[in-house]
Amino acid sequence: MSDKRWMQEALKEAEKAFRLGEVPVGAIITHSDDPDKLPGELVVRAHNLVETLGDPTAHAEIIAIRLAVDILQTKWLSGCRIYVTLEPCAMCAGAILQVRLSRLIYSVSDPKAGACGTLENLVQDARRNHQVDMTFGVLADRSRELLRSFFRHRRRGARVVDRGGLENRCAFAGTEGSNPSLSATKQ
Repeated sequence: MSDKRWMQEALKEAEKAFRLGEVPVGAIITHSDDPDKLPGELVVRAHNLVETLGDPTAHAEIIAIRLAVDILQTKWLSGCRIYVTLEPCAMCAGAILQVRLSRLIYSVSDPKAGACGTLENLVQDARRNHQVDMTFGVLADRSRELLRSFFRHRRRGARVVDRGGLENRCAFAGTEGSNPSLSATKQ
């Protein structure tokens, strides 16, 4: 699969966040035994759940990383890539570094909180013992429009209302409806 195809999957997660009234950010993590080749298989998918869980750390990237670490049963994700619809903030960039993801691919820059090139570049700082290969701008127009639409609705006071059950708010790859706050199981 190409970066565009994987980013489409992350955008599906961002759309789920939108319907929940969350800032529409989606993330997926893929794994390949050979990180120099195109990523092999989808490991996890996630989206923002900050409002839903009342947890300011429940960003799509953090949830995806926690799930991937649990599913792959390792604290290092060096054979993995993360696809995110919005440039990661400092917290998420730090987590990406800590788990040693091989590559970061994101859609749009974040002028207010972006820590992967916009305000700073934590993931490629040569002073650190790990740097992450990075690509940005993949399906940027689609991601940008989803974010703009969300904030237009928010400014008008409109609420997006597909709350559903907690089990519908995040999923392991291939197991729609899993709840990351309860458990993770190896695929």
